Amino acid sequence: MVLANILMILIRAPHGQRSRTLPVLKSRKGRLEGLLLGINYAAYFFPLLWIVTPVFSSADYPLHPVSFCVGSGCLMAGLWLFHRSHADLGDNFSVSLEVREKHQLVTHGVYRRVRHPMYLAFFVYLSGQALVIPNWLAGPSEGIAMLLLFAFRVGREERMMLEAFGQDYRAYMASTKRLLPSVW
Repeated sequence: MVLANILMILIRAPHGQRSRTLPVLKSRKGRLEGLLLGINYAAYFFPLLWIVTPVFSSADYPLHPVSFCVGSGCLMAGLWLFHRSHADLGDNFSVSLEVREKHQLVTHGVYRRVRHPMYLAFFVYLSGQALVIPNWLAGPSEGIAMLLLFAFRVGREERMMLEAFGQDYRAYMASTKRLLPSVW
């Protein structure tokens, strides 16, 4: 689990550093965005606290080998999709709701089939985390925080993209699903 979290940080770090060097043209940062990101960052540490302290031990349960195997597969698939989403976005990546200078609409790679593959990557990865961490609090904590972020953010994100890319984004929306290919 710790290795998977380290890999996630290593995947994102160079993209985050690069994106901070590009001027922001339009930002939707605000209190809600800050609150949602803060909740997610805090939830990120719950599993780590569970690993190094007994703080959540009252919610432990026995880990079943099937859960561990399925969860490990989800972690790997989530990491792969997380990597692909960042690689396909290139300089267009931003942690928060921002359009940067020279921002382009990305519709290739994993974005060809789904508009928000990075959220999907998080959901797959965090489902794996919930399965491999045998604790009712630490296991699903970050997944719940991500659901909250997604629920309050994706609509605002899509409105921002419509403002930035107009009819091109509208056509992209018509040809792809939001999160699950061919479903939703």
